[in-house]
Amino acid sequence: MRRPMVAGNWKMNGSRESITALLAEIKAGIGAVTGTDVVVCPPYVYLPEVRRQVDSMPIGLGAQDVSDQDSGAFTGEVSGAMLKDVGCTYVIVGHSERRNIYGEDDALTARKFAAARRHGLIPILCVGELLEEREQGVTEQVVARQLDAVIELEGVEALAQAVVAYEPVWAIGTGRTATPEQAQEVHAFIRARVAERNADVAAGLRILYGGSVNGGNAKDLFGRADIDGGLIGGASLKGGEFLTICNAAVQAG
Repeated sequence: MRRPMVAGNWKMNGSRESITALLAEIKAGIGAVTGTDVVVCPPYVYLPEVRRQVDSMPIGLGAQDVSDQDSGAFTGEVSGAMLKDVGCTYVIVGHSERRNIYGEDDALTARKFAAARRHGLIPILCVGELLEEREQGVTEQVVARQLDAVIELEGVEALAQAVVAYEPVWAIGTGRTATPEQAQEVHAFIRARVAERNADVAAGLRILYGGSVNGGNAKDLFGRADIDGGLIGGASLKGGEFLTICNAAVQAG
């Protein structure tokens, strides 16, 4: 049985004041969330502050990105060793905004995945298609390409110490959400793609859905056979709604 997981990606949002208030709201209700891994991913500058506050909660700490380099003259980059040093357990790699706004390709994403693992971090590998790719009917080809880049560099066994998040780009921050059937179809494809290489890794792989998940649709999404939780964007900035989503994962699990 795969353990459900809910990860909150706060993106470039928040202040010390708002984050303290958000975590206080989450702390008040997190005790009811059992049997589910909960992770928050704040901006880099707030990682130490958030770590201090979540140390007393059953919540893991993750970063939103990591450099593919370990150290050196790479101004503005943050290495896996640094993230580990400030208490991170998880790190998001290949988020659609990194791919599509900043032009990060599959090869760079795979190197970031490898860097995370080198430093004992659990990568949350994001894959997903643009609207035009969905309309062209090439969703599976796009997702396969993104997934295969990591498998070819690190081997399929590396996914046993990772999480995959399917995020249809057309459903991120748009208010549009893939139907549970659409989401399940791609999640099942991802699991089958991994199973072609290693059935045991595929069976244990947690695949999260990310794309305008909220308190109203989480239960239906997480109830699908291959959807093991969510990578939550805007809704993770609202304590009550984030807890509702976490509880939906508990019920589905």
